[in-house]
Amino acid sequence: MPLVTTTEMFKKAYDGGYAVGAFNVNNMEIVQGITEAAKEVNAPLILQVSKGARAYANHTYLVKLVEAAIIETGLPIALHLRLACPSLCTWITATASRSARAALTAASPPS
Repeated sequence: MPLVTTTEMFKKAYDGGYAVGAFNVNNMEIVQGITEAAKEVNAPLILQVSKGARAYANHTYLVKLVEAAIIETGLPIALHLRLACPSLCTWITATASRSARAALTAASPPS
């Protein structure tokens, strides 16, 4: 399953009558703990990366951790770049995997 946009995720949640959790992440252990718990209940989720997390852990590592979580769990996961500047969204879109690029492009703010 590829990264998904929050638009499609929220539509399914609204139609299905359930909530989607959003969790701040900044390292591998946090990503693993959150996604493994979500996998136990087959729950879609949003992983959020703050400006501080990007300064601490580097953009590339965080994006790859989220991609690994998708591969390992098969869950629908959206990546939310909290307070990200448009140039960072462009950079991540250019360096992420094809599935991540498609989701990030759909979620990027207009120029």
